[in-house]
Amino acid sequence: MAKRDYYEVLGVDRNVTEEDIKKVYRKLALKYHPDRNPGDKESEEKFKEILEAYQVLSDPQKRATYDQFGHVEGVGPGFGGFGRGFPDLSEIFGDMFGDAFGERRRGSGGPSPQDGADLRYDMLISFEEAVKGVQKPIRIARREACSECRGNGAAGGTALKTCPTCQGRGQVNISQGFFSMSRTCNQCGGMGQTIEKLCNRCKGDGRIKIQRNIDVKIPGGVATGSSLRLSGEGEAGLFGGPRGDLYIVIKVKRHEIFSREENDIVCEIPINFTVAALGGEIEVPTLDGKMKLKILPGTQSGHVFRQKGKGFPDLRGYGRGNLLIHLRVDVPIKVTEKEQELIRELARIRGEKVSKGKKFFDKFR
Repeated sequence: MAKRDYYEVLGVDRNVTEEDIKKVYRKLALKYHPDRNPGDKESEEKFKEILEAYQVLSDPQKRATYDQFGHVEGVGPGFGGFGRGFPDLSEIFGDMFGDAFGERRRGSGGPSPQDGADLRYDMLISFEEAVKGVQKPIRIARREACSECRGNGAAGGTALKTCPTCQGRGQVNISQGFFSMSRTCNQCGGMGQTIEKLCNRCKGDGRIKIQRNIDVKIPGGVATGSSLRLSGEGEAGLFGGPRGDLYIVIKVKRHEIFSREENDIVCEIPINFTVAALGGEIEVPTLDGKMKLKILPGTQSGHVFRQKGKGFPDLRGYGRGNLLIHLRVDVPIKVTEKEQELIRELARIRGEKVSKGKKFFDKFR
């Protein structure tokens, strides 16, 4: 049975915001959760469908992939049996009230590690660099662990003290009617400890912004919109969390002569109509310099010469594209009387009736 569209499952349109997706999910999840419908297989299956749709559409990267490719066989969230793959009701309620307090519910035992932020760098490269690949140095500003306090935000030599408000848990209990839940401690920010004296360098943040030079290797075959991920080259995390990633987003400059069609390089070369008719040899440009091309007698405008393996390399390793040379036969706009006489003689020999004046030359264009 084919899967339903995730937007249809949640009952939202494709332009819905991330916040609205969360609101709709909470409403549906609380309605169909197995804890509220014990023994109801239909509600359980409905809840699985809702949870799967939410797990994809609430994640920007997964949502972008789904919007582009739809359902992909063998890819997607998995579910265990009841009690293993489902969030419990307290987790769903906790998210709801956590937002009301302006914070998200955390587990006990101090601060949770936080991933460092991902960074983006837009890189402009030439057409030639996109074909052959290139290594370029870039300079980015990113936050890194403070070397003076080693990331804990306290001035050198001073100790961290147990937070008196949460007693080192990083959480405080909040009662809301018959619900009791935890939220991040306002005094220590979830660390479970307080800083007696702030680090002079990072002012207690534990991180400082530093300019870094990074050499980025761009493989041949990239196109405008290609994105390269440099793992661990983003900002430092908090509370022992991992570094984020750096994404290099490519834009390729337009070329005066060449263009790209999939992995093929395409160019259009004008040739004289006399060469097209009688044959000859011409020079054509390539990214590796000029090359000679033999023109056979009677070559028509629009004829394509194919140079195999002279195009873009395939990023997945499936060989290279081709160089496609499109010939365009040029007819002279201005001709001398002698040239007109010779062309009319050619027409007479071929038994072709031609007009006098400019209309005669229009038949070659």
